[in-house]
Amino acid sequence: MTLAAVHHWIVVLDIEGFSARPNPVQRSLREAMYEVLRDALAEAGLPDGAVATEDRGDGVLILVQPQVSPVLLAGALVRALDDCLAEKARIFNAAHALRFRVALHQGLVSRDADGWSGDAVNWTFRLVDAAPLREVLARAGRANLAFIVSDEVYQAVVRHEYRTVDPAAYLPVGFEAKHGIAARGWITVPGYPAPPGLDGGTAPGSGPGTGSGPDPAPAPGAGGGPKGGVVFHAGVVHGDQVAGDKNVHHAPNSPGRR
Repeated sequence: MTLAAVHHWIVVLDIEGFSARPNPVQRSLREAMYEVLRDALAEAGLPDGAVATEDRGDGVLILVQPQVSPVLLAGALVRALDDCLAEKARIFNAAHALRFRVALHQGLVSRDADGWSGDAVNWTFRLVDAAPLREVLARAGRANLAFIVSDEVYQAVVRHEYRTVDPAAYLPVGFEAKHGIAARGWITVPGYPAPPGLDGGTAPGSGPGTGSGPDPAPAPGAGGGPKGGVVFHAGVVHGDQVAGDKNVHHAPNSPGRR
């Protein structure tokens, strides 16, 4: 029996470069993905029973009940995912790095005996599969994840400068979704002041080799960038304007480095 459509917040996370890995590595990455997700949901303080998940092989569909604040999802949950992935990075070598693309949207969804459906679910998958998001994460060689929100979520949530969400770190991107549909989203990369390739470097989608973003793209499946180009260094900002400590990446001799 299919239940009536109900509004949910919809999160999709996807493992970068999953299909290019050998089967044993895929299995290890899936196990690690679920460990990261469980730890991040607990660390972010999402209420018990407010979250449902559906396995998607190389990722997870996450349905969050409407009473949960989207500020918690765009703020605490994304930061918790970033922190938990950083912990896992100590286990996996660069060739088998675990990194996520994560998308947040909202809308009506229906549940039946086999899972969840609805245009809002489809749209969230279009966001997480967007070519610009893939390219931004590839350029952000020292990031653990890249995060995209729909234009609706940006306008209703992100732009209002809630304490745990920094709208200045998001930049808009247009892309062509499935069936040639024009789409728009907003991307951020935890630890970067702006998404690499969208902040004055080569815009994602303009083709490889036509410019240089602030962090060169790593080899497929690698967690770090290639030799050459600009080298970035990680640090920690304590008690910043969007609450708490966070990892940051910046170039040598940049104003933010001390």
